[in-house]
Amino acid sequence: MANVSDFLVQRLHAWGVRRVFGYPGDGIDGVMGALNRAAGEIEFVQARHEEMCAFMACGHAKFTGEPGVCIATSGPGAVHLLNGLYDAKSDHQSVVAIVGQQARSALGGQYQQEIDLVALFKDVAGDYVQMVTTPAQLRHVIDRAFRIALSQRAPTCIILPSDVQELAYESPPHEHGTVHSGVGYRAPLVVPAAGEISRAAAVLNAGKRVAILVGAGAVGASDEVIRVADVLQAGIAKALLGKPAIPDTLPNVTGGIGLLGTKPTYDMMMECDTLLMVGSGFPYAEFLPEEGQARGVQIDLDGRMLGLRYPMEVNLQGDAAQTLRMLLPLLEQKSERGWRERIERNVAQWWRKLERRAADAASPLNPQHVFWELSPRLPENALIACDTGTAVFWYSRDLKLRPGMHAAHSGGLASMGAAMPYAIAAKFAHPERPALAFVGDGAMQMNGLNALITVAHYWKRWADPRLVVLVLNNGDLGMVSWEQRVMQGDPKFSASQDLPDFSYADYARMLGLQGLVMSDAAKVADVWDQALAAEMPVVVEAIVDPNVPPLPPHITMKQARAYLSALLKRDPDAVRMVRKSLKELFA
Repeated sequence: MANVSDFLVQRLHAWGVRRVFGYPGDGIDGVMGALNRAAGEIEFVQARHEEMCAFMACGHAKFTGEPGVCIATSGPGAVHLLNGLYDAKSDHQSVVAIVGQQARSALGGQYQQEIDLVALFKDVAGDYVQMVTTPAQLRHVIDRAFRIALSQRAPTCIILPSDVQELAYESPPHEHGTVHSGVGYRAPLVVPAAGEISRAAAVLNAGKRVAILVGAGAVGASDEVIRVADVLQAGIAKALLGKPAIPDTLPNVTGGIGLLGTKPTYDMMMECDTLLMVGSGFPYAEFLPEEGQARGVQIDLDGRMLGLRYPMEVNLQGDAAQTLRMLLPLLEQKSERGWRERIERNVAQWWRKLERRAADAASPLNPQHVFWELSPRLPENALIACDTGTAVFWYSRDLKLRPGMHAAHSGGLASMGAAMPYAIAAKFAHPERPALAFVGDGAMQMNGLNALITVAHYWKRWADPRLVVLVLNNGDLGMVSWEQRVMQGDPKFSASQDLPDFSYADYARMLGLQGLVMSDAAKVADVWDQALAAEMPVVVEAIVDPNVPPLPPHITMKQARAYLSALLKRDPDAVRMVRKSLKELFA
């Protein structure tokens, strides 16, 4: 007779789960035994830390659109899942966490590793967190956890006490006080009412200077966004999570928005008279039009996000692609091309400026040059994961994504350490496609080194073994250093930001992977060619200059005063900072 753990594994399989990311412990031993008995029906991927299990589950959801599943033991194992689950919550990803708990008879007795897990997970998995206390309850708890995770695009949590895991499974009896659930969920096609589509079309048709901002919700609606932009003679800006939604190669794509955005985007937002926002929750008001400057139309599948960032005139709740298809026949082709042509000139000028900045010499390497040389070499159908830190500036600005490429980043949470587990999850989900991870040395020391052990353990089962990890080694927590200077007016705090010296390439070679060092600007292209042609995972350690400034698209007086204040307070890198900042500005 199957026990509770065996039924759990069978039900996961019925929900389409073929892979779980986890780490064992005595609080979850029953489930581990059931996975073993299932003879490979569900693959267990062992991470080095539960936080990475949750990041992998979130990465799986981002790269597949399917729910990711992570498993951890009770107590500290459960606590370690939180960061990755908050990442899923912030970026609206479907993840189901399965965690062990002490035996029911011990609960409330201050037992070892006893934590009130329902309370612990109540915020991050607030849409659904439930502890199973009887076998007849298990079926509907599993079914609801998956159905809610999928329908709400949110993390959910199932808590299994260790003694319950070993009980014989019982179906709920046909009597009062029981719940009889079933497997399966298909997302509905959500579209706005026809009258609202007409109102939105009237606003967009009246606009003379239309700007479009897309986010992650526009992934899958690329063709529709491009057609709308062509009809309205509009430019297209992209929030960070929307970078893969529209190719960077189009002449009217202005690029990113915000501090790591572009000058063409900033100018377009400051001068537009109409804003169409598609699938984006971009939060920084100072980079959006002034309130009252532009009429607004927003499209979002989640009604809670409508009208949140800008006072929109028309809010359309619906699937981005389908809503835009309904809107297109009502839009009038604009014949005046002055606005669009100006945007395209600005975009072309911006790319030339970035090329000049990338060519600027640095000591030893300009990080922009590293990304600029990679951009035309990106493999077709590449899977890309970018960490938080200065790496995301150069990823956002210098890398041109083409159609068919998929990318992931910890957007809402902006957590360090997500890129490596994301990339590993991408390789498990799509083992036939090449993957790249962009990681700063801070994030690499935080958990990326451990993640490389997982890569070394599993890579030989991937049909395409290419996983290229770019580590930007500048010995500095660069993002924090620049934020302190530009936002706080304080000098770099070396005791806080300086990192221990470490050879990431040597470490990769020690694990049996390939390690390459990039330190000569004349050889950057050759190193990329070598890395992308390798027949095993590669760590590319780029020794880059920490003083190349991630300049915002528009420098305010407040930022300039803060920067000057940091210099006057004797920033340890003041001379090099000034020299590199002036060269960037003149470029």
